[in-house]
Amino acid sequence: MREAAFVDRNKKKWLVIEENLKNKINIHPDELASNYIELTNDLAYAQAFYPDSKTKEYLNELSIFAHQSIYKDQKSSSNQFFNFFKQEVPKAVYYCRWQLFYSFLIFTFSVLIGVISAHYDEGFIRFILGNSYVDTTIENIKAGNPAAIYHSGGELAGFLGITINNIRVAFLAFAFGIFLGVGTGYILLINGIMIGAFHYMFYQYGVLSTAMTAIWIHGAFEISVIIIAGGCGLLLGKGILFPKSYTRFESFRYNIKNAGTILLSTVPFFIVAGFLEGFITRHYQLSIILSLSITFISLITIIFYYIVLPIKFSKPNL
Repeated sequence: MREAAFVDRNKKKWLVIEENLKNKINIHPDELASNYIELTNDLAYAQAFYPDSKTKEYLNELSIFAHQSIYKDQKSSSNQFFNFFKQEVPKAVYYCRWQLFYSFLIFTFSVLIGVISAHYDEGFIRFILGNSYVDTTIENIKAGNPAAIYHSGGELAGFLGITINNIRVAFLAFAFGIFLGVGTGYILLINGIMIGAFHYMFYQYGVLSTAMTAIWIHGAFEISVIIIAGGCGLLLGKGILFPKSYTRFESFRYNIKNAGTILLSTVPFFIVAGFLEGFITRHYQLSIILSLSITFISLITIIFYYIVLPIKFSKPNL
């Protein structure tokens, strides 16, 4: 990008940031922190492409002023930790909002493929889930405990194995985005089809509602975060395919930073999902109210953090 175009695109923003720094008492600390992040990003770009320019000197001076104004009174690194989850993640999610939406659509469509295929092809469920798993589940259904499969194995071993596997699936959905987003679409497709067939199996035997009280204890977090990881992968593909006025490398580097920020934020949710599946799901029959409450709280948490908060963050003056 030419320097003049870079300045024209960002000049108004820089003037607003400069004014905010001069009047920081009247500006929310979160907005000041956001301004600093914007400045450092622009400074890094200017250093790379306009190293001897007045634009770089101006941004460097403004960044130093911002750093001194915001961080000189910082008491601990814990502030950075909370700032990451409170500000950087919502900002990245809002930037990635359309890719997250497309990921949701792909996954939902894949689930429908799984359901419809299982409905019209009697052997489809066994093809997707395997004979051993299906036979065991049928026996559990006949015994009156359709989700008994979650009782198998030790709680701690189950928690660790499940968490590692979930993170692996999410990482693949993210990393495969480098193949122009097609790889991410494939991961979403196969997981969505599997989940659709899985649910239809319980529907066939008339125990879907009972099984869902168990599955969605951990599934609310697990499935939601796989979709989010898919959105991160699609963002990588977008960076390569649609660089706009940036070079493909610049666009990819910027998008991978945002996608990586979002993906890192999902790790705690995967840990919680693994804990729920390893320790709580196996006890789903003890209380349907508890099962539904956990599912509801999980969904509300995801909706608030990955939808409501980013929208709110995008409108700081409202």
